[in-house]
Amino acid sequence: MKVPIARTQLTEKEFNIIRKPLESGWVVQGPYTKEFEEKWSKFTGAKHSIAVTSCTTALHLSLATLGLKPDDEVIVPAFTWIATANVVEHLKAKVIFCDIDLKTFNIDVSQIEDKITSKTKAIIPVHLFGLSADMDPILEIAKKHNLWVVEDAACGFGAEYKGQHVGTFGETGCFSFHPRKAITTGEGGMITTNNDDLAEKMRSMRDHGAAMSDFQRHHGAKPYLLAEHPYAGYNYRMTDIQASIGVTQMERAGDIISERQELAKNYNDALKELDFFQLPYENTNYEHGYQSYPCMFDIKNASLNKIKTVNEKRNMFMDALQKEGVSSRPATHAVHMLQYYREKYEVIPEDFPNAYIANECSISFPLFNGLTDEEQCFVIKSIKEGYLNGY
Repeated sequence: MKVPIARTQLTEKEFNIIRKPLESGWVVQGPYTKEFEEKWSKFTGAKHSIAVTSCTTALHLSLATLGLKPDDEVIVPAFTWIATANVVEHLKAKVIFCDIDLKTFNIDVSQIEDKITSKTKAIIPVHLFGLSADMDPILEIAKKHNLWVVEDAACGFGAEYKGQHVGTFGETGCFSFHPRKAITTGEGGMITTNNDDLAEKMRSMRDHGAAMSDFQRHHGAKPYLLAEHPYAGYNYRMTDIQASIGVTQMERAGDIISERQELAKNYNDALKELDFFQLPYENTNYEHGYQSYPCMFDIKNASLNKIKTVNEKRNMFMDALQKEGVSSRPATHAVHMLQYYREKYEVIPEDFPNAYIANECSISFPLFNGLTDEEQCFVIKSIKEGYLNGY
């Protein structure tokens, strides 16, 4: 048996609905995009949802529309997907890395204020792997220092903080529809905001800065007149082909999240007896969306002075699983350790020790909708055998 780290689950409904925009002849941003946005707002509780091409463009558009300028500074967790930092670079601003809390893999809120200078304009908390960042203190700090909060909720669908869906706390929330996410449109993203003016400008900016969309113009009273362009925007429009898939998946959104939570519970119940792993953090204030199932490997020894040994053991363990047919991955990467950032900012791994430890000692196991009981039992059996064999 072979079990991948992720597998996209598409139903007959997705295959059928794709035909509708193709048959209509309107395949670019149109009625399905609008419907997807409306369903997203209803599920998350956001006042506005704006569909775009990816979470990366959602983050970029958010910061650009808010007015981030060259040499401004943005606080970013050191352990996240590289896109969180890249969007700051693309706007010629400066990335200010902040270390993480190893228990949650999210930004260590106790270190944020020490990173703030007169040039700081924003904080990007990341709701990593489906677990919300600790939003109350982040919002308090942002208010105190007059900073924007742009939530990187790429993994955050279904995640809640004190009963409120992530992506609805800051100026904007940014979601991903990459195939490893709970809701996927192949590629794609969504911006949420409760700010009317910001929503209006972002809708224009995603569409070359146009005052109205192509669909609005073509179905308006004077379709032969081109739109005015008050802004120099981007082409960040989601297609109706992608959006139609999203519409169908949103009809079973609750079931998608419940299934992932049940799979996580199965892992928790089976692996909690092994004090070798630190399992995903759970707390009554947090509803975990489980975009993935990240653990810390050999948690008792996962420290700076033993990091090389633990990393070697983890890699041997992952290799053994792979040979058994079970895919695993590091949870994600420490961005400050990647070539571009370590060279530009002249940082070393130890500058952000928890991110460094997570980079070297984290491990994720397969979790996705459609993972069968047989497959999950096989994964658990393989993990336990690997543990008993001393990896």
